[in-house]
Amino acid sequence: MNTTTPVNTETAHGIKTANLVKDQTEVEGQMALDLIQSANINTQLAAPAPVGHKGHIINITA
Repeated sequence: MNTTTPVNTETAHGIKTANLVKDQTEVEGQMALDLIQSANINTQLAAPAPVGHKGHIINITA
């Protein structure tokens, strides 16, 4: 005699949904890491250093 325990359908759907959420979260996490790595600060162009003294000293008194 073969006896099997029936799987609760709601539990099975819950497990499936949890696995899908976990997989999606992992994908989104990897995408975020890839984006952070692609935004390498060293490769961005820096503003050129100012030339001369004009605009360096601003008088804020009235």
